[in-house]
Order: sequence, then C-alpha cells, then structure tokens
Amino acid sequence: MSSEPSNPPYFEPPYFEPLCGPITGWRDGEVVRATGIPYATAGRFQPPVAPSDWTASYAATTLAPACPQGPVPFLDDVLGTRYGELPGSEDCQRLSITVPAGLADGEQVPVMVWLHGGSYTSGSGDLAIFDATSLVSENRVIVVSVTYRLGLFGYLATGTGRPANLGLLDQLEAFRWVQRNIAAFGGDPRRVTAFGQSAGGDSVAHLMATPEAPSLFQRAIIQSAPLGITRGRHKMSRAMGIAAEAVTEDTPMLDVVAIEDHVSQVARKFGLMAAMPFGTQYGHAPLPPESRVEAAWNATARGIEVLIGHTSDEARLFLPRSPVVSRLGKIPGLGGVAVRAINWAVTEAVYGRSARKFARRHARAGGKAYSYLLSWGAPGNSYRAAHTVDLPLLFGNQQTWAAAGLLKGATWDEIDAVGREMRRLWAGFARGDGLGETGRIPGALEYRSM
Repeated sequence: MSSEPSNPPYFEPPYFEPLCGPITGWRDGEVVRATGIPYATAGRFQPPVAPSDWTASYAATTLAPACPQGPVPFLDDVLGTRYGELPGSEDCQRLSITVPAGLADGEQVPVMVWLHGGSYTSGSGDLAIFDATSLVSENRVIVVSVTYRLGLFGYLATGTGRPANLGLLDQLEAFRWVQRNIAAFGGDPRRVTAFGQSAGGDSVAHLMATPEAPSLFQRAIIQSAPLGITRGRHKMSRAMGIAAEAVTEDTPMLDVVAIEDHVSQVARKFGLMAAMPFGTQYGHAPLPPESRVEAAWNATARGIEVLIGHTSDEARLFLPRSPVVSRLGKIPGLGGVAVRAINWAVTEAVYGRSARKFARRHARAGGKAYSYLLSWGAPGNSYRAAHTVDLPLLFGNQQTWAAAGLLKGATWDEIDAVGREMRRLWAGFARGDGLGETGRIPGALEYRSM
C-alpha cells in the first residue's frame, strides 16, 4: 500500500457521495482508495457513537492511525513489519476502502470487511502487510479494513465501571457504517463478508453472537481464531481489571501502553489463556453471559454462511519463544518428535477442536458452514504452516512481505501461486458462488462442508 496518494495531474481524484457526506479518495495503480475515514468517535473508556454527517468533501487520503500499542519484536521479525509504521492515536476508529479501478456506473460488487489480528493488543487495519490490492484487483471485490481500539483502551473492564468490549463495539459501528455507505463506492450491502485472522477471527465469531449480525454481514470467514481459550476467563479478567484500576481518563497515552504489559503479567498464572490475556468478555455489552453464547450463535446461524479453519502448524509461531521447547528441540533424535507433538497438541487445543465444534454447531442450528485446514508453508522453513501464514497469501505484495522470516525459503512465484488460488476461493465465498461439498488447493488447503 502506498503511504502517499498518487494523483497524476491528468486524473481527477475519485469522488464518492455516501450518505455520511462527500469523500475524495485517491488512485493507486489497479485500485482506488479512500483511507482513514472516521466511522465512529469516542472518549477514552466510552462506547463509540457514529460521527455527525458532513457537507464539505472529506479528503480520505491519509492512512488510519493505529491504536496506541507497544512493540512486538518477534512479530516484526516473522512478518517483516516495523514498529511505529503508523502513528498511534486514541482517535483510531477509522476505516479504509480499496475499490477495483474501472467499476461501471451502477455496478455493485461483494464487500469484504477485514478485522486484523494481534492478540487484541497490536496491529492496525492499514499496515502495509494488509495491502488488499491483489485480492481486490484479481477478484473484483471491495475490501474495507477496520482499525479499532486494543488492549486497555478497548478490552478490559474494571470493578469501578469501565466497560469491556469497546473494540468489539467499535467494530459493530464500522459494519453499520458499511451498510449505510458502501453502495456509493460500488459495494453491495447485501453481500458483505466479515473476515479476520487470529483476534480478528475471534472478533468475527463474537460479532455473530449479537442479534444485529445477520443484518450487518451475510457471510463470515474466521481464520485461526483462538476459540479454545475464550471460555472460563472470568477470574483472569477480574484479576487483570484490578491491576488496571490505576489507569484513568487522564493517564498519558504512552503510560497506559506501559501499564498494559504489567496487566498482562497478572494473567500468567491462568495457564494457556494467558497467551491472549485481552479479549472479548461475556456478560458485557454487546455479548450475552457465557452460559448463553451458544444460544446466541444459534439464533443468528441461519442468516450467516461461515467458512472457518486454521493452519496445520499454528503453534509453531510461538514455540521458538519457549525455553523448554527450545531445549527439547535440541535433543538428538527425540527432539524433533517432541516439538511436533507439542505443536499438534497446542494447535488442536487452541484452534483446531474449537473451530470444528463451531462449524458443527452452526450447521446443526440451520446455518451453512465449511471447515478448512491450511497446510502450506515455505519449503525448509521451521515455521512451516504457522499462525499468520495465511496473511501473505491473502494480502500478496512482494515488496511488503520481502523481510518476513515466515516466508524465507519460498520464492515469490511459489507464494503467489498459492495466494492467487486462496484469494480466488475467499472471494468466491464472498460472492456467494457456493463452494460445493469439498474442495482443495493442491498441497496447500482442503475444506469440506459440515
């Protein structure tokens, strides 16, 4: 994604007239962009509200800022990202739209709304690695990338009344904005797909537990959501909330980010759940109590078609950070076997079993569900088909992924060959083409109807 708009003098900047007010975007090669559009506004620790409509043209030519966050060096190495790539701001409720160039007047194409991952503490919708150009230009879809509140700014209630799930409420406002305004960009509001990876996939799943969901999106793609560690978190969240009481509306922004790390440490005694200490909390708006979430999902199942799955080696992203696993891996002969066994067990516990269970429950409730397994990895790379390997396949851009340790050992032609097929599959699902009973991308991905 270009960081600066490119508007050659012989082109008029693209101009859109959604209900929110007129918007001027920018041309970027094969696509047209409108970036950094406010879909909501909120004070610190306050629920979001839709912004007032405007009358003067809004210049949507600046990328959305990131929610304030700390560095994650190991992820920068794996994904080739750079801490501070986007400025941080609490006023981060922005979305960016990527449209295929040359849409005909009156043409309406499918809309795919992207929710980024990052354990609810890092990431941003407009990171360069999420450049949707290939997905949009190859498949004639519109992609909307959403930036939302994270960490202490968005996902932790306290006993003194600070609300939980503010980031989830942000996302709901973004989908409402899309329903109201996307037709002006050539999008079909009756063909909206929510898709997200990791915490973004978890967000998509939990948005489906809100009664409003089927009116906001008709399809959902849930990628590598850690649904296996989303239950039984009440005690952990309560302990973290107590640790976060010192944060107030007046605490400097960077101090809030620093305290966030201390709050995360409190979660460590709660086992595997501490791998994603921040996250959605049941019993706080807009979610029902944990005991009623299955019923809430069942109530919306008929209105949303689901594609859900994970990678075959999810845990390999995290295992190198474990001193115990690193020592095990060095044992001649048995080390490799032990690491493979741990990878399988953690991948199943956090991602695999819960994804299949979600798909089966959805189908029993009358919805259409597909389950997939992604097994592609860079040849000879120790990460193999690790958590996040789907990202370069969906958001293929050789330049932005050039430094990713996750891809070392693969040529860009190899990556793009699989990526084109995966993008075609995701976009076909978003169009409503129907995927059949089973299907596969040879050597990379298999799926089946549940």
